[in-house]
Amino acid sequence: MAQPSTGVVPLLSGMLAAAALSGAAVLVVLDSGCDDPGSYHEHDGVVELIGGCLQPSDLPVAPRDPADSSAPGGADPSLAR
Repeated sequence: MAQPSTGVVPLLSGMLAAAALSGAAVLVVLDSGCDDPGSYHEHDGVVELIGGCLQPSDLPVAPRDPADSSAPGGADPSLAR
């Protein structure tokens, strides 16, 4: 009985792992519990997601712009030498 070459076993194990991970990903998506995946609509040059399972509270809050902390005299202290 012929022995498989050394390159076949890693190839087969990689393909088996990829198939298992792909199957797991499909199962997770199918079991996500989201009945309305939403759709993208464009209006006034802006693309907007309508519907979906994402709630505004699921999104991180964008940091606010820092207050104007310019140095006295208008000089930028990072440029001063």
